[in-house]
Amino acid sequence: MSKTNVRPGGGGNEAGRALNEKYTGGDAWGSSGEGSSGTSIFDPVLCELSYRWFCPQGGLILDPFAGGSVRGIVASKLGRRYFGCDLRAEQVEANRDQAARICDEPLPVWHCGDSRDIVIHAAGTEADFLFSCPPYADLEVYSDDPLDLSTLAYSEFREAYSQIVAESAKLLKNDRFACFVVGEVRGKNGNYYGFVPDTIEAFRRAGLAFYNEAILVTSVGSLPIRAGRQFDSARKFGKTHQNVLVFVKGNAKRATETIGPVEFGEIKDESAIGEVDKNEESQWGEKL
Repeated sequence: MSKTNVRPGGGGNEAGRALNEKYTGGDAWGSSGEGSSGTSIFDPVLCELSYRWFCPQGGLILDPFAGGSVRGIVASKLGRRYFGCDLRAEQVEANRDQAARICDEPLPVWHCGDSRDIVIHAAGTEADFLFSCPPYADLEVYSDDPLDLSTLAYSEFREAYSQIVAESAKLLKNDRFACFVVGEVRGKNGNYYGFVPDTIEAFRRAGLAFYNEAILVTSVGSLPIRAGRQFDSARKFGKTHQNVLVFVKGNAKRATETIGPVEFGEIKDESAIGEVDKNEESQWGEKL
């Protein structure tokens, strides 16, 4: 389904920009921290750590909401294979063009199609890691396509979203991990939809267990000013985080053994991505 990467920390902090430079030479950035296709940038710091921690070297990453290019490019640079599915042909084409300029083997693969049919689009795929950042309900509407999840009422969105989680989980090998980066969204009445617990429930129904949770703190920016106004008028707190939800299909101990030791250090192709100060890498890790 269509998904532009919304609200990640990488688009609003210097660490994310530095690591984006590391992987893409800054090619993903347009004005105001947006990608060249008009999409905001998924946090490459979180992306790298997730792959190193939860996907074996040479493993295949499945992404059913592949609106942006960062997850595919980071996978390639870290020696992982990547299959992403997105509804919008123009976004898929932009991702492919960027990867062709930046990546060597293994090249990330993007497929244009409805992720409700991902079992068909990715037929034969046996994923080692399910990783994505889904659309945040109707927070941002990406197209006028009636198949686009962002155009749906939340009850319809939740049903389609749960279907995509279930279908994607079928392509995940046993004894493997999955991770979705999500955040709460308010409806027009000002109340939260419950997107985070709905995501957990969708994975549980798909047969996965809720295994880990982390909080990704995003850039504060002008939030204190905006939050002050909305708190005064409606008692709404400002929000500067996303939920990083990790699930396991099968046995967590066997999944961990399959991944092997935790990876540290630089990726191999330094000539393509430039040098990065190790002290800065340590600071990025602390920020997560």
